[in-house]
Amino acid sequence: MSKPDLSIDPRIMESAKKEFLAHGFEKASLKAICEDAGVTTGALYKRYKGKEELFCAVVEETVNALKDFVEMRSSANVSELSDEALIKAWEMDESMLPWLEYLYRYRDGFILLISCAAGTRYANFQHDFAETMAIKTHEYFMEAKRRGLTHADISMEEMHILLSAFWTTVYEPFIHGYTWEQMEAHSDLICKLFNWKKVLGFQNFKS
Repeated sequence: MSKPDLSIDPRIMESAKKEFLAHGFEKASLKAICEDAGVTTGALYKRYKGKEELFCAVVEETVNALKDFVEMRSSANVSELSDEALIKAWEMDESMLPWLEYLYRYRDGFILLISCAAGTRYANFQHDFAETMAIKTHEYFMEAKRRGLTHADISMEEMHILLSAFWTTVYEPFIHGYTWEQMEAHSDLICKLFNWKKVLGFQNFKS
């Protein structure tokens, strides 16, 4: 009895990742993926219904990691946070680099989601991710305002615009293939650009 070739699945996944990164989902070729992986199209279709299902399989680990990231960011009950913790939540210096480190671990999948996903269920990933983050971020802001820590008026729509601008500065270095050393320098630029305490009107912000 012949043993199944357990190397087929990782070969398909690696070949698909390279093809999607090089050409994007819409222009990627299943034929090229199969040829590079050394498998027949029949072998591929036994495992995946089509190109989109294959793309989703390639980014699945990254999608799950980002869900964990969002859950981690959203887990705190803001009403139970101290004033100090609420204010500290807007300090970029300590939090920006760990965010980039986390995303850099999943950089190939992240790049696929932010720049190669047109034509898939993740086509609006950039907008949807910013919207998700804006909801919790606005909750932090409204709690700070309720306590009188800020008197600024920032609507949910305005918060989404701000978060979209913020996340664009995070997306772009991945799209442009920055090395980790470049990412570290970019982290400092992001921190200087987004002075959240000043933008959101915290009374005792440090510039």
